[in-house]
Amino acid sequence: MLKYISRRLSYTIFILILISLVVFLIFALLPADPAALTCGKTCNPQVIEANRHRLGLDVSVWQQWWRFIVGLFQGRTYGEAEALIKCPAPAFGYSFNRHECVTKIIADAFPITLSLAIGAFIMWLSIGISLGVLAARFKGKFVDRASTVFVLIGTSLPTFISGILILLFVVIKFGLVNPLDLGNWANPFTDPLGWLKTFFFPCLTLAFAYAASYTRFTRSNILETSTEDYIRTARAKGLSEKVVLRKHTLRAALAPIVTIAGLDFAGLLGGAIITEGIYNLAGLGRLSIRAVLVDYDLPIILATTLFAATFVVVMNLIVDILYAFIDPRVRVG
Repeated sequence: MLKYISRRLSYTIFILILISLVVFLIFALLPADPAALTCGKTCNPQVIEANRHRLGLDVSVWQQWWRFIVGLFQGRTYGEAEALIKCPAPAFGYSFNRHECVTKIIADAFPITLSLAIGAFIMWLSIGISLGVLAARFKGKFVDRASTVFVLIGTSLPTFISGILILLFVVIKFGLVNPLDLGNWANPFTDPLGWLKTFFFPCLTLAFAYAASYTRFTRSNILETSTEDYIRTARAKGLSEKVVLRKHTLRAALAPIVTIAGLDFAGLLGGAIITEGIYNLAGLGRLSIRAVLVDYDLPIILATTLFAATFVVVMNLIVDILYAFIDPRVRVG
C-alpha cells in the first residue's frame, strides 16, 4: 500500500510541476503587457519599463517561472528600496490593481468557496445516495417513480435557473433571509447559525443539480451489482436483504461514486461561479470573473487558475488512495 501511495504521490508532484509550467507559459505568451496594465492613462515607456522591472518581467520566461516556483516556498519581493514589497510564502504574485499580495486575496475568498463546497458536498451525497438506495430497493414502486421525477427536474434545470427560483420564491418570498445579508461571511465555528442562514440556500442550489445525478448513478449501480454472483451467494446463505445491501451491495456499488464525488468536489473548490454570483458570495469564482472581465488582473487570473488545477490534481490523488482501500485490486500494476 505504501508503495502504491508513494508512486501516486510522485506522479502528482510531476503533474503539478507540469501544470504550473504550462499555465505560466500560456499567460506569459498573452498579447497583453502586464507592466502596462499597472499604470494609468498617463503611462510612458519609462514608467512601463520601471514597472516591468518591479514585476520581474524583464527576464526570460523560464527565469520568471523559476522565480515563481521559488516564491511559493520562500516568498518573494517586488520593487526596490522604499518601494519594496514583500509577499510571504506561498507567494502567488502581487496585484498592483488591488495593491495586495495575491495570496492574501485568495486567502480572503477561499473560506467562502470552501464553505459552499463542503455544504453542497454533504447535501448532495446525503440526498443523492439515500434516494438512489431507496429507489433501487423499491424498484418500480412509488419511491422509485418519485426519485425519477426528482432526477428529471434536477438534471433539466441549470444552476442559474434553480438558484434564481430558490432565491425569489423561497428565500425572499417567505422572508427567510434579509436580502441585505446575502453574501455576508460568517465563520461556521464561531457563528454556526449565521453561517447556516447565509450558506444553506446557496449550498442547496448546488446540491440540487448534483443530487439528481448521484441518485440516478447510485440506483443504476446498486441494481447492476445486485445481479452479481457473490450477491446471490450471500442471499443463498440466508442473509437478510438489509445485511446484503449494507455489507455487500453498497460497498461495491458506491466505489465508483468515490471517484466522481472527489472530482466534483475539487471542481467546486475551483469556484462555483454561477452560485456565488446569484447569492453575492465573494468567493474564488467571483474573484476570477472580476479579474478577467473587470480588472484584467493577470497575477490573480494566473493564481486562481493554478489554485483550481492544484485542487483537481490533489483530490484525484486522494480519490486514488481511497479507491485503493475500497478495492485492493487497484493497487496492482
